[in-house]
Amino acid sequence: MTKELIINAAPQGVEIALLEDKKLVELHSEKANASFAVGDLYLGKVKKLIPGLNAAFIDVGFEKDAFLHYTDLSPYVKSILKFTNQSVADQSEAGFDFAKFKVEPEIIKTGKITEVMSGKPNVLVQILKEPIAAKGPRLSCELSLPGRFVVVTPFNDIVAVSRKIHSSEERRRLQKIIEAIKPKNLGVIVRTAAEGKQTAELHEDLISLQNTWNTIQKNLKNAVPPAKILSEQGKTNSILRDLLNEDFNRIVVNDKSIYNETKSYIQRIAPEKAEIVSFFNNDIPIFDNFGITKQVKAAFGKTVNLPSGAYLIIEHTEALHVIDVNSGYKSVSNNQEQNALETNLEAAEEIARQLRLRDLGGIIVVDFIDMKLMENKKRLADAMDGFMRPDRAKHAVLAITKFGLMQITRQRMKPEMNINTSEVCPSCNGTGKISSTLILEDEIAKNLSYLIMQKHKGLTVEVHPILYTYLTCGFPSRRMRWSWKYKQKVKIKSNSNYHLTEFRFFDDTDEEIKL
Repeated sequence: MTKELIINAAPQGVEIALLEDKKLVELHSEKANASFAVGDLYLGKVKKLIPGLNAAFIDVGFEKDAFLHYTDLSPYVKSILKFTNQSVADQSEAGFDFAKFKVEPEIIKTGKITEVMSGKPNVLVQILKEPIAAKGPRLSCELSLPGRFVVVTPFNDIVAVSRKIHSSEERRRLQKIIEAIKPKNLGVIVRTAAEGKQTAELHEDLISLQNTWNTIQKNLKNAVPPAKILSEQGKTNSILRDLLNEDFNRIVVNDKSIYNETKSYIQRIAPEKAEIVSFFNNDIPIFDNFGITKQVKAAFGKTVNLPSGAYLIIEHTEALHVIDVNSGYKSVSNNQEQNALETNLEAAEEIARQLRLRDLGGIIVVDFIDMKLMENKKRLADAMDGFMRPDRAKHAVLAITKFGLMQITRQRMKPEMNINTSEVCPSCNGTGKISSTLILEDEIAKNLSYLIMQKHKGLTVEVHPILYTYLTCGFPSRRMRWSWKYKQKVKIKSNSNYHLTEFRFFDDTDEEIKL
């Protein structure tokens, strides 16, 4: 599989498209003035404790207070509170030595928020979910600093290795390396990307994250809540940090400064991949050049067409997302069960792509085409599991129910990507209904009668071309009947700029008559 990252920089922000085998699978946007992004660290002030929810509302500078649940408190939250106060009040030039910081006892999992946050203290928090709709950000005290090969978790000395590294020998090797180089009071989680890496590379990554933690400590000094303490690096670099592997074969950027930044970042984390970054300098928009604009228009509607003729209907409700699979004209054999299986497998691949592309979260219910054989249902569930595997968001795929429905849960970290590919109808204003032609004709006739009673002469009615044809065709036409009825000539003109039900009256001087 080939992976390409196409980066489109514009004054209002940056758009990032991830292509796998030329197919758009992820689309990210980063506004120029972005704030409250996942991973950002803030010094917040506890505003309100809600014992019934076992949660606290915290002011981090957003228009609505952020939400912090007890389950999102770190076991080391007492240490975080102590560290926050100590760092804010620290007056020394170099700052205190974190390696000598005395860690407080862990809190219990079944405790109460009022016991931990009594007195409404200032606390260092991390954005867990961006603000969505009417909700403020969701926060966590499980502080973590992700690097290329390791993730640092302060206030503990735990070393853990990713379960995706299956070799027990490699896991032991990485554990020994990290235990030998790890600073005190900083826990380390070894990422999957660390597999096969040497001590020097792991040490360099760890030192970089240790310096980031020192920066946090320095930024806390004399800080007054609410205050941003540290920003997560730009989406471009964070995507590269999480995704960059041997399959990545091209990164194309249309902005010189982002190009230089991306190039230097890759030279630092993976020097052997530096040549894959290229600068796009062309009059054609970069997304048009790589066919991304066309894919966006095709993929974000309510109906998503599949190559075989089958199609998906994607509906959104307050509680969940519903996807209906329709076979269309697809037919691969005379066997109905085989047709259903083939269509469902094709749909499953596209559904997995749509979940990533739109970043749909929560509960997703998929109504596949009914199949009778149990082995086919099992094959479809296994295929869906495989198609979802590249998805970085936490997810779970449940077996197909006896009603033929599949339930998928997927973690949502940011507002879903929703690009509107339709416009409100100018005739019905989105109601789906317009006045019937008979009623419209009657309305024009009533207004015409009123204007003639007001002694207007040389009247002209200007209408949409379709309505013009309706009023002037036949013998006698409706226009001729009006002229005979009111004993004066009535002119009708067409105007293609009008919507279907729009009409206006003009007098003999071509002045519009306002009704």
